[in-house]
Amino acid sequence: MNIPASLLEEVIGWRHYLHQNPELGFEEYDTSRLVTEVLTNLGIKVHTGLAKTGVIGILKKGNGTRSIGIRADMDALPIQELGSADYASCQAGKMHACGHDGHTAILLGAATYLAKYGSFDGTVYFIFQPAEENLGGGVAMVEDGLFEQFAIDEIYGLHNWPGRPLGEICVNDGSMMASFDIFDITLQGVGTHAAMPEYGKDPIVAAAGLIAAVQSIVSREVASLKSAVLSITQIQGGDTYNIIPEYVTLKGTVRALDEKTRLMVKDRLLEYVEKLPALYGVTGSIDYQERYPATINNSECAAHIRRIASEVFGKDKVLENVPPTMASEDFSVMLNAKKGAYLWLGVDEPSRPSTPLHNPYFDFNDNVIAIGIHLWVSLVEKTLVA
Repeated sequence: MNIPASLLEEVIGWRHYLHQNPELGFEEYDTSRLVTEVLTNLGIKVHTGLAKTGVIGILKKGNGTRSIGIRADMDALPIQELGSADYASCQAGKMHACGHDGHTAILLGAATYLAKYGSFDGTVYFIFQPAEENLGGGVAMVEDGLFEQFAIDEIYGLHNWPGRPLGEICVNDGSMMASFDIFDITLQGVGTHAAMPEYGKDPIVAAAGLIAAVQSIVSREVASLKSAVLSITQIQGGDTYNIIPEYVTLKGTVRALDEKTRLMVKDRLLEYVEKLPALYGVTGSIDYQERYPATINNSECAAHIRRIASEVFGKDKVLENVPPTMASEDFSVMLNAKKGAYLWLGVDEPSRPSTPLHNPYFDFNDNVIAIGIHLWVSLVEKTLVA
């Protein structure tokens, strides 16, 4: 497959434009406009408004009834960019620090190539998703009827992956990324003068005990060969030196690589919050939100894309059974609804090691764009064989 230099140049231009004009979750109006404009100019049927700013492109060739969906996320992060590229973010406090500008550009490039030169028999759905960054845009798309409105047989997605060599493709059978849940805990005590703690019920001491105690859920109750994280990420209580406050609030997250472990950690956390604060004379309550499950590949689809990637790029470029990450990805909700697979695409070069994701100096490596386009086009043409 030969990607015309003019097309690659255009795709890189789109990527730089998106990087310079980042938009946060559910606010991707200009991004959606660009996506819609590109797809429409290609003669691809476009559906807008799914999950507010989501865009679906529909490209059919031949008479085949099979279909495939490919998803890219579009949103940026609330981070001030510190990089010096001439296309650096011009939006204060917003930047593409996770490479979603690159994901969107790659899928636009694949759509362009397939519309102009693609040889396949069936339907491709190009899914441009808003609000991946902990806002549940994938959940919103599914709830808005993504799979009821569009007859998608199987679905695929990718994420650029710093720390992996350029062009390396990682596709596991099973878990790729962890589930994502959040919680808010309130410990209600009785306020009093700090010099006379015996007249109150101290929620700060109770919070300290609870924070220490719940760590044993992961260290002593999760099976040794399973993975989970329970992190308290915020604690607030009191506002002066000499008053024990009425209450303390805690915030945090729970993550796991399988549903059984996820639910066990949740249940035990709820039990700790219900029972342990009473030992300190305070009461505990918790608002626990299950956001989205672990990202778990269908083994058949994972093997399918590994075969294709091995044929196109060589077996040495394709890995399975890589260690999953405890970071999360709401593409998992789509994989719960339809069979499919999620992959990581390496971006590091010896002369250009990437900064970590969510870093203020992060910049997507344009040299991976052609690889991503080639991968998506090959997946479509080898799945929907003409």
